[in-house]
Amino acid sequence: MGKSGRALRAQPQILIFDVDGVLVDVRGSYWRSALQTVQSLSGHRVTYKQLHEWKSRPGFNDDWRMTAAWVTSLGRPITYEEARDAFNRFYWGTDGKLGNVRNEKMLVTPRQIARWAARFELNIFTGRNRQELQHTFGRWPAASHFRQIVTMDDVSRMKPHPDGLLKIVAGREAATALYIGDNVDDALAARAAGVPFVAVLPRAAHQYRERAASFRELGALALFSRATDLNTWLSP
Repeated sequence: MGKSGRALRAQPQILIFDVDGVLVDVRGSYWRSALQTVQSLSGHRVTYKQLHEWKSRPGFNDDWRMTAAWVTSLGRPITYEEARDAFNRFYWGTDGKLGNVRNEKMLVTPRQIARWAARFELNIFTGRNRQELQHTFGRWPAASHFRQIVTMDDVSRMKPHPDGLLKIVAGREAATALYIGDNVDDALAARAAGVPFVAVLPRAAHQYRERAASFRELGALALFSRATDLNTWLSP
């Protein structure tokens, strides 16, 4: 069940979704690939607790950037490109064997997306690139309900910059939109764009209290355990 902070001035007309952790469970794909990348490149054993500490820092919604900084902090300076290439070997796989991407699971049913689409304009602003998005969404029946899908390939500056949200809103009143995300960079992008924001943060998440407090400080109107809790908050 969601926990309300501040109320919306009015019901939104536009819903904008982040993907990872909101529409797709990435614990076994992106998260696992990040840990494997850091361990492989640094030689250090690392934990999910450390992963979430890094992901809670502004500017690290991009897993390649995060892993590059993390490995460098452990005593082996590497470039963004080196981190990206190593990460992709774990994520996509090698030698014809599918990697961790095979573990991704949808968190929201096509039926629920269709229900939202009947009431709201639906869009996506994600830190994924087009290839990653297409692999997961290409055959998903609900994908056709999204009017705009903005990936890292579609903007010159990624989160926490608000460019993707501004592209979707496109001159319309920002207050008529609502962004649903799960990362500090999502909250920062929403604040910069003037778009109301709600956070998906399961109660069992690592460092729940600290992350919940951070979201509230950044202006999150509510915290939800899952994206579908949005239904308890929007007017019927």
